Amino acid sequence: MHESLYMALRHRPPAAPERATPPAPPEGATMAIPASSLHPLMRQPGPDGTRVTNEELFFDLAYVFLVTQISHGLLHHLNWMGGVQTLILWFAAWLGWQYTGWVTNWFDPRVPALRGVMFVTMALAVVCGAAAPEAFGPRGLAFALCYTVMQVGRSAFIVCSLPARHPLAPNYRRILGWGVIAAVFWIAGGLAAPGPRVPLWAVGVACEYVSPMFGFWLPGLGRSRTTEWTIAGGHLVERCQLFVIVALGETIMASGLSLAKNPDWSVWELGGFGTGFLCTIAMWWLYFGTSSAEAEHSITSSADPGRMGAYFHYLHVVLVAGIIVTAVGMDILLEEPAEPATGAPALVLTLGPVLYLVASTVYRWVATCRIARAQVAGAGVLVVAGIAGHALPMWQLALVDTAILLATSLLSASRPGAAGP
Repeated sequence: MHESLYMALRHRPPAAPERATPPAPPEGATMAIPASSLHPLMRQPGPDGTRVTNEELFFDLAYVFLVTQISHGLLHHLNWMGGVQTLILWFAAWLGWQYTGWVTNWFDPRVPALRGVMFVTMALAVVCGAAAPEAFGPRGLAFALCYTVMQVGRSAFIVCSLPARHPLAPNYRRILGWGVIAAVFWIAGGLAAPGPRVPLWAVGVACEYVSPMFGFWLPGLGRSRTTEWTIAGGHLVERCQLFVIVALGETIMASGLSLAKNPDWSVWELGGFGTGFLCTIAMWWLYFGTSSAEAEHSITSSADPGRMGAYFHYLHVVLVAGIIVTAVGMDILLEEPAEPATGAPALVLTLGPVLYLVASTVYRWVATCRIARAQVAGAGVLVVAGIAGHALPMWQLALVDTAILLATSLLSASRPGAAGP
């Protein structure tokens, strides 16, 4: 199912050298790692040392199974508790991908030792995906153990591999410390009953999501500063772009599978598939037609690319969540296109595009310091349409939402300064 996506990503042309090479830091900044501190595990300077590798593409395509399983869990538990549980699992999935992305930005996944760590992480992520539908049931401990081994093991490998005086070693000792703290809550939640599991795992997620905001501060270890996070901006942006492509591609695949399972291809089913397909195209257009090139420029030209990279990851967790919720809404549409749009299905159908537009608006503001007025207006119109379209047939509400997204994409792309794909 992922073969065609892999081939498309595999033959993506590498980023141009001028995009991948970060600018020289300002005088007095501590952004650059001295050549004498380069470790064999680290990416080497130069364009080839900052490109996205085959190992990373392979990792993304295996990791998306976990994301797919989480979206299916929401599809089958459309209530407020199901939403909270899905939110916790999604943040865990994103944190696993995000921390891996930072590792491969600094360190070279083509080195056999790190490649082995990535392959083990992939296997653990797939097991997490298999356990996700029952993560708040009998497979909670299995999910928690796989997730904590993935997070703690990755950081422990880096700490053990780097000399104690390496510039990145203190940062990873702090990350490891917070990973161990989070692991306590994850394992305690896995051992607890389903009721207490929710707050325990929520605290575990918060430990890893919030700790970078104050530099992973720990007593005796101090705190990290974003100016010390020497990153390749082009690489980080491209990694986010590829994950968005895979998520959008999985949305189309899910719609195709739903259509394939339907025994009757009436005008409702075919129209629902067409609506979902156009909705996915609109989301692709919004992301790659107006923001991607500007985002890459902003992070590579920033005096503090580490802080910008952190902002991008904080925003992408919401943006990709919008894609996931939209995919669930399109699945519901294909199952019941003529049913009235009420309750949780109607909420999901509108919430996904709204989340996506809000995250896209903030992403564009961070990247360009400009407010995307068309996207702000589009999000507002979507909310009004969701309220006014209550009890309309599902296909009508979906068609309205898709038309709003397409119009927003067209207006955003036609604005002066909008970047091409």
